[in-house]
Amino acid sequence: MKKNSKSPTKKEQTSKRTRSQRPVQRETKEVLAELVEKLRGKLELKATPASLGEAGQGPELRPNLDRLTVGVDLGDQWSHYCILGLVGETLSEGQLRTTQADVAEFFQAITPARVVIEVGTHSAWVQEIIAGCGHDVLVANPRLMEGSKRRKRKNDRIDANKLARLGRVDPQSLHPMQHRSREVRQDLVLLRARDALVAARTELINTTRGLVKSLGTRLPKCSSRSFAHKVGEAIPEEVRDALLPLVQLAEGLSACIQGYDRRIEELAGEKYGHTKLLLQVKGVGPLTALAYVLTLEKPERFAKSRDVGPYLGLVPKQEDSGEIQPQLGISKAGDTMLRKLLVGSAQYILGPFGPDTDLRRYGLRLCERGGKNAKKRAAVAVARKLAVLLHRLWVSGEVYEPLGYRVSGTIVQPAAA
Repeated sequence: MKKNSKSPTKKEQTSKRTRSQRPVQRETKEVLAELVEKLRGKLELKATPASLGEAGQGPELRPNLDRLTVGVDLGDQWSHYCILGLVGETLSEGQLRTTQADVAEFFQAITPARVVIEVGTHSAWVQEIIAGCGHDVLVANPRLMEGSKRRKRKNDRIDANKLARLGRVDPQSLHPMQHRSREVRQDLVLLRARDALVAARTELINTTRGLVKSLGTRLPKCSSRSFAHKVGEAIPEEVRDALLPLVQLAEGLSACIQGYDRRIEELAGEKYGHTKLLLQVKGVGPLTALAYVLTLEKPERFAKSRDVGPYLGLVPKQEDSGEIQPQLGISKAGDTMLRKLLVGSAQYILGPFGPDTDLRRYGLRLCERGGKNAKKRAAVAVARKLAVLLHRLWVSGEVYEPLGYRVSGTIVQPAAA
């Protein structure tokens, strides 16, 4: 049977997609005219006295040429620092202990300066202490900065010097980020502790099943919560004494996880009441809703709801070069725990018990394309749309309609800016 000659080949489809993604070619005169207009607008803003106050909204992104610049490469025990003068000369280099007392003592003795640190385990509390001493602190994001693949020499002293020089002349290249407040970080500890217990229970269950399987038998299928009750008697007698402690530990962890679940529901209902906006979506529970609210903290930090997808690493990576545009996996940036929770909610929406919603119909259309990875890609795509939808509900306070989603009133006041 001959194929339809009018149907486009795979190569033609790829070339069409590539052509559609290319930037539109524009005339040189048009580009120059637009550039001149933009420069004229900036000059007019600088000449307007009222605009001087607005320009101070982001002084941390300007070159730092009128005060000291300090770069600190944080370590677990010791941190390296580099202090640059007004003309970029190196005034001092050294080490200090990564403790609250030593960091506070060191920066209290320095005149107000710009301090650049990298995000990490200690960066949150270090930023609070340094900012409390009257310094301007930039927290660099190394995932977005240019990597060290071509650097032949790399050590903590050189990294501290590099941070200081970038913070002095080109702070935008640091891609500075803002840490969450201490209160939100403390509430997040509850969720992360539960996540650690779930991972430990999963490891115990998988180990028990694997060891029994190596003896030629299998344990019955069951949920994680009922594992201890369902498989206790099914363990072979010859290895019961060795594996029963693992089963008992899994049972104890399940009890602890249930306690965490109750505390999370209380925290979401009493302190973060706006999580009920997110709970309108079937498949989103108190854990996912609270994790979403605590991770984003302030919904107004995103100009558009669509920006939440890239923030959580639910969009494909890009390594385009010329005509080559490879298809890559998702970037996996942002919070790992929240991304897993959103994908889990998406899998429920696409599963046999998922309600009939726009999200489910969208995901099922992607599954129809076939291929062994179609369901996985559909789950990630639905998770991304779910993240965007939750942000929209949070900001607007709208009543969610599963089919034909549109504004139909509000159930609470929108989040304050």
